[in-house]
Amino acid sequence: MPMHQPIKTPCIKVCVVDGQTGHCLGCGRNLGEIARWARFSEAERDQVMTLLPARVAELKALGKLG
Repeated sequence: MPMHQPIKTPCIKVCVVDGQTGHCLGCGRNLGEIARWARFSEAERDQVMTLLPARVAELKALGKLG
């Protein structure tokens, strides 16, 4: 029986979506990405993951993160 690999995720269990940007204060994803994450292909997840550092930097610049 093949073992399943866990899905790669940026989730850090801080699930609060900022009303101004629409991005999660924990991982940087938006609600649509979070909702569809398990159905995304690995390539789609990788594509979103490349966007997250800039989103988190934006949240920090806006004073949303410590």
